[in-house]
Amino acid sequence: MAGMEARKPGTDSRTRVATNNLEAFWMPFTANRQFKKAPRMLVAAEGMYYRSADGRKVLDATAGLWCCNAGHGRQKIVDAVASQVKELDYAPAFQMGHPKAFELAARLVTYMPLGIDHVFFTNSGSESVETALKIAIAYQRARGEGTRFRLIGRERGYHGVNFGGISVGGIPTNRKFFGTMLTGVDHIRHTHDIARNAFSKGQPQHGAELADDLERLVALHDASTIAAVIVEPVAGSTGVLIPPKGYLERLRAICDKHGILLIFDEVITGFGRMGTPFATDYYGVVPDMITTAKGITSGVIPMGAVFVKKEIYDAFMNGPDHMIELFHGYTYSAHPVASAAGLATLDIYEEEGLLTRGAELAPYWEERLHGLRGLPHVIDIRNSGLIGAIELEPIAGSPTKRAFTAFLEAFEKNLMIRTTGDIIAMSPPLIIEKSEIDQIFDTLTGILKNLA
Repeated sequence: MAGMEARKPGTDSRTRVATNNLEAFWMPFTANRQFKKAPRMLVAAEGMYYRSADGRKVLDATAGLWCCNAGHGRQKIVDAVASQVKELDYAPAFQMGHPKAFELAARLVTYMPLGIDHVFFTNSGSESVETALKIAIAYQRARGEGTRFRLIGRERGYHGVNFGGISVGGIPTNRKFFGTMLTGVDHIRHTHDIARNAFSKGQPQHGAELADDLERLVALHDASTIAAVIVEPVAGSTGVLIPPKGYLERLRAICDKHGILLIFDEVITGFGRMGTPFATDYYGVVPDMITTAKGITSGVIPMGAVFVKKEIYDAFMNGPDHMIELFHGYTYSAHPVASAAGLATLDIYEEEGLLTRGAELAPYWEERLHGLRGLPHVIDIRNSGLIGAIELEPIAGSPTKRAFTAFLEAFEKNLMIRTTGDIIAMSPPLIIEKSEIDQIFDTLTGILKNLA
């Protein structure tokens, strides 16, 4: 721009001491001004703990961002990444391949229900959702139902931050600043019902009938215009909303009745979070597509994946062999380093039984979590597998402040939790021990007892 003084890259002294210049980084999903006044810096991690810049061990009750399922600093993954960078740092996925991508895909589909046997690699949960939505619409066209273009999400749903994801998502703050988004999108009702289901342990008793809201949208738009429905089996980022008993089964039946694809967003629930490999196993409901990311590499290298049924893949395998079947993909799809990390992560999951370990710990987790009932301002507690949420009564006129205060106090007491609205959400690494579960809830008990 005219009048701007030129600066030689790398010469500004502010760039040489990172902790003295926090302004350059516009942080995601962060109160930037508050953070930069009192930074919370993490400088190392091992096992269940982060180390803060001031040398404290901070217990990770959130597996990073729902992603470090195998814990931190796993040597097998570190070695796999280092070896892969040296051997093959990058290989294009367009019209070329490398062996580890195919090995990882072949191993991953063994965790899927029968019939879901193909995987499309992405780099994040947001990209996985975009990919699944595009595949759904393209699939309907490929099978001769091009009128099916509508996508149905759910209120309070979170499906990443790309335009497709926020369009089918239902968290108002993620949507309201960004204009009209995708057309042809509608939403069914969410399942949160404190009046009937407060302090449920596991699946709530009431609310299966909320799946029937899809029939309302079918009547409004006509089934011939609807391509797919996308839901999180457990709605995580909005505050851990557990599906009522019978809800997912009824949603599956309605989709089958009207020829609508059902997509499960398992970016959070995948890879052992529920005490089963995936939520589709836990709930016994099989969708047509599953989106994943996070735990696929235990958060070490960005990677995501979309799993699809054979008939969806086969619908594209027509025309001349030399023609591209799906005009979609990413520069870093099936990146060699991410693939190596994914293979090493699967090794750890299998060797240590981590994909089912949560089932052993879930009863104790539930007992300690619900032991917080009756503490000041606690209006609901929810859990499933190794996921838990504590909903707090908002401060009048200052929504989110009470939970955020708890978050700040927890960090000062060497515990890292996550908050969304006035809800505390937790999802620890799957290597957690009962003593560390005790540490989490003993710390939270002290915080909540004194929370204004």
